[in-house]
Amino acid sequence: MAHFGYNHHDIYYNEFGFGEPLLLLHGNTASSVMFDEIAAEYAKDRRVIVMDFLGCGKSDRVESLADDLWYDEAAQAVTLLDEKGYTAVDVIGTSGGAQAAINIALERPNLVNRLIADSFEGEKAMPGTAEMLAAQREASKKDAGAKMFYQMMNGEDWKTVIDADTRAVCAHAKHIGSFFHKPVSELEPEILFTGSREDAFFPEGFYDSLFDGLITKIGHGSRHVFEHGGHPAMLTNQDEFLTLSREFFDAK
Repeated sequence: MAHFGYNHHDIYYNEFGFGEPLLLLHGNTASSVMFDEIAAEYAKDRRVIVMDFLGCGKSDRVESLADDLWYDEAAQAVTLLDEKGYTAVDVIGTSGGAQAAINIALERPNLVNRLIADSFEGEKAMPGTAEMLAAQREASKKDAGAKMFYQMMNGEDWKTVIDADTRAVCAHAKHIGSFFHKPVSELEPEILFTGSREDAFFPEGFYDSLFDGLITKIGHGSRHVFEHGGHPAMLTNQDEFLTLSREFFDAK
């Protein structure tokens, strides 16, 4: 089991397959386990890189996560890519992992070839979202399906993982707000935005408006909103997403 060091902590990662490198970044309260099935498909013709963000999965637990959570997660991924000597990597980030992925592209554009940002909130925390999320998380602890997911992602101490992430999300919304340190207009790599119309986390039409606005600000990019599927789009529309993403990464 491979790890790399970050701020005196060990972070888990894994690599498998052969070909051009593809980095997959998981969402909040999840881990790289969420990618097991789709990663195996990508590994048929790509070198797949997965990691568990600090405090998640097989990575070290910490007393508290950084308030600037998704910027810090980007720094974790940058540390891994630098340590392995990777540049111009294709990246897929989903949910909170999309926010981390965009931060990587903004801060270190040389590390990113093409980027897919899937099923995420936008440029900044929406009013009331953190409070609603905290309430949903508390309720989910009593839901058998949610508990099974959390345990599968993070093991027996899943409650510790959920609580630490919830505190960080709420602290970010209260003290920081913006997910990125630089304006998205500075984003250089080609980007594809994806989401599902039936995503229960956001209102109808959310992704259409969000993605169109981001593409206008960036000055390039494309979007695809799946008619069906939930959160995240890349897993609830897996077959379609595989085809779409391969076409996007293969484009010149």
